[in-house]
Amino acid sequence: MTKIYNDPAEFKNEVINGFALAYPDYVRQVPGASGFIRAAGPRAGKVSLVVGGGSGHYPSYSGVTGVGFADGAVLGDVFTSPSTEQVYRVARAAHGGAGLVLAFGNYAGDRLNFAAAADRLRAEGVDVRIVYVTDDIASAPAAEADKRRGIAGTFTVYKIGGAAAERGDDLGTVERIMRAANARTFSFGVAFAGCTFPGQPSPLFAVAERKMDFGLGIHGEPGVRSDAWMPAADIAAALVAPLLAERPEGARRAAVLLNGLGATKYEELFLLWNNVRPLLLDAGVEPVMPEVGELVTSLDMAGCSLSITWLDDELDELWRAPAQTPAFRRGNAPTATFERYAVSGGAAEVGQALVAGTAAQAGPDSERAAVVVRDALRAMTAVVVEHEDELARIDAVAGDGDHGSGMVRGLRAAEEAAEAAGGGVETVLTAAASAFGDRAGGTSGVLWSLFLRTIGQSLGNDEAVEPARLARAVRRGAEAMKDFGGAELGDKTMLDAVFPFADALDAQLDEGSALAEAWAAAARSAVEAAVATSHLVPKVGRARPLAERSIGSPDAGATSMGLILTVVGDALARHRG
Repeated sequence: MTKIYNDPAEFKNEVINGFALAYPDYVRQVPGASGFIRAAGPRAGKVSLVVGGGSGHYPSYSGVTGVGFADGAVLGDVFTSPSTEQVYRVARAAHGGAGLVLAFGNYAGDRLNFAAAADRLRAEGVDVRIVYVTDDIASAPAAEADKRRGIAGTFTVYKIGGAAAERGDDLGTVERIMRAANARTFSFGVAFAGCTFPGQPSPLFAVAERKMDFGLGIHGEPGVRSDAWMPAADIAAALVAPLLAERPEGARRAAVLLNGLGATKYEELFLLWNNVRPLLLDAGVEPVMPEVGELVTSLDMAGCSLSITWLDDELDELWRAPAQTPAFRRGNAPTATFERYAVSGGAAEVGQALVAGTAAQAGPDSERAAVVVRDALRAMTAVVVEHEDELARIDAVAGDGDHGSGMVRGLRAAEEAAEAAGGGVETVLTAAASAFGDRAGGTSGVLWSLFLRTIGQSLGNDEAVEPARLARAVRRGAEAMKDFGGAELGDKTMLDAVFPFADALDAQLDEGSALAEAWAAAARSAVEAAVATSHLVPKVGRARPLAERSIGSPDAGATSMGLILTVVGDALARHRG
């Protein structure tokens, strides 16, 4: 997987371009967006299903865009949620007037970015429903099913929802059916070797020789338990038993997926299915049109997952329904696959480029402060680039290892946007915030974008940046992240560094310290607080299912926050007086 690339930073973009060139009869790329809609365009009066998430999971998500499945797909960078802007653009292009369902796996970054895009669409009068998939039984107990991750079961839920929309069901019905399918979908997986990011020399996690990890995630998150190598018959039993334990009473028919994760060969999957199917039949399960193959992958991970969706009459009909997409074809789908529909007005508008902050009128004091902001952004980029590998290593302990690369993408874009933006502090930080959120994606993208934007709005474009005003702006930014993201202090996130910083900055200024000295002292408090997160257990985000593994390692977001606050202090010192 990682042997074919040019610039790793452009991996996703080149993949998207190549896919568009390979399947023009099925999909067309949305101008200015990392995603696709059906080649025929949105169909007037039809509910549109838009699915998405990070890249690296093909054929999810672009490969299932087509008749009987998704109307649009939006892709983030590898294992990173697409940004709010990208979700908005693809959804707007896919909308045919009858409403939208936005569907994704249950991950913090996806929930934040898709929700923000939905709010934006609703403000424009579009009826939007959200369905997130929670099929991974290893990531939370049944009593906390809403906390479970979405893995290969997303495929079945999207297929059933796409079929409902295709037959003309209204928005409320499509939403209801997808929620019902999700509630009856359960998955469990096993990994034999980790996956490797493009350009990286080693995998995100390693499985010991002649060992296997059960309960893996699809973003390089390691499993929840390790076992010694076992023959296929025993692997089959280990996958089937926990899924049958959550079987709804009276359930008999089931859509079953045996999903390869990227490096496990089809022959191995067929061999394993030869052992799985008898176990299901012995338990009284009737597999309905089972699928064995690569459906939701994880780059080059070696492993597989088993998913069961328990069917009633309604779900059975929709699971069997025809579909025709680049990667999945079943039955005789409508001939409208290659027919071109009239493009809705919204679709024609989404090609507009991101607009950096418009240069509003600014006072001379704010314009001088904007020079410091640009210098600080350059320093922020440099320090994160320097520590990118270390941030990735920390993040990979219990997460997906993308924190460093995501922060680098976001900060480089923010720095470039700030350099191009004229005006005062608010204009420059607003431009930086928009660029950061769009390029970084994920949880960090949407929260850092909010942080920077809130600080800019608090400082404005007119007045001088006095120490007390800056301290209030930072606290407002921290509170905005907390309110929007839903995390609390002690949840092992970046909040555990930024709030101690804000408290220390207030205390230092109250004692009469000059801004540069107060900021430097507060930054030391942030760094110490970030180190102290080593003792915390994550309660939100992708690290939560592997909480115990993270003990002893600091939080990557808190660590990068400490690094950034430190070099911002250096910039303030350079411009003192």
